Amino acid sequence: MSAGAADLGPLVFARYAYPPNALGYCGPRDPDEFLGLACMGDDATGLRRRAAEFEGAWPYLQLIARCNGIDEPLDARVVEAYWRGNELLRAVPASTLVAFVEERFGYRLGPDLPSVVSAVAPGLAHHSFHVFAVYPWLGLLRAGREGPALEVLDRCRIRWGWVEALAAEHVVVRSQPLCFDGSRLVLGTERREAARRGLRGMTMLPDLRAGDVVSLHWDWVCDRLTPDGWRWLEYCTRRNLDAVNSLARPGPAVVCEV
Repeated sequence: MSAGAADLGPLVFARYAYPPNALGYCGPRDPDEFLGLACMGDDATGLRRRAAEFEGAWPYLQLIARCNGIDEPLDARVVEAYWRGNELLRAVPASTLVAFVEERFGYRLGPDLPSVVSAVAPGLAHHSFHVFAVYPWLGLLRAGREGPALEVLDRCRIRWGWVEALAAEHVVVRSQPLCFDGSRLVLGTERREAARRGLRGMTMLPDLRAGDVVSLHWDWVCDRLTPDGWRWLEYCTRRNLDAVNSLARPGPAVVCEV
């Protein structure tokens, strides 16, 4: 059963949130059940309950919703703004984002808090802001428990790509990797990568076709992008890259040099 328009927000959220959940980084402790909900989309109540367990993403949804006068953090427009980007991000003032960062992460960032706050004014309250501006300072990358820092940043961001070939549960996608040039994070030359679209007979996007532009999170295809959605995702990514690259001590540069 496919989700109705009213339930599209929880379903889209689940598609983007499942990949890190499956890796054990965040969210509920039952990723297999969560995957079923993300593929079927017929239990909006279950999806809403689990969405609040994502301690990284959920507060951003609340922030975007509040700044736009929207009561439901899982409103489809709010979910789109956080993962892909849209006009709702323009309603989140820099001062509000600073207060949000200080409240949510200040105690963990400690002396690194000013470096994050410095990226707020030119940045946007998009998932890429958390990945590039906040995440590198939380210590997980430098601890080395999740793999090479640059690879983690690349997989954690929402990236776009073009479908070139399909199989039952996998696709081949052409996309731009995140690269480190010695001082800055940049988008590199396109290359092919394999990504999942399903597991054990459960498929998020069964109607994909070669040539589709898609969004990816970790090693999963999450959604098909419209031209406007693709433009927004690229805009938010590049803007937040520029924001951290302009700092005297960018977090990604610090962890990638380790």
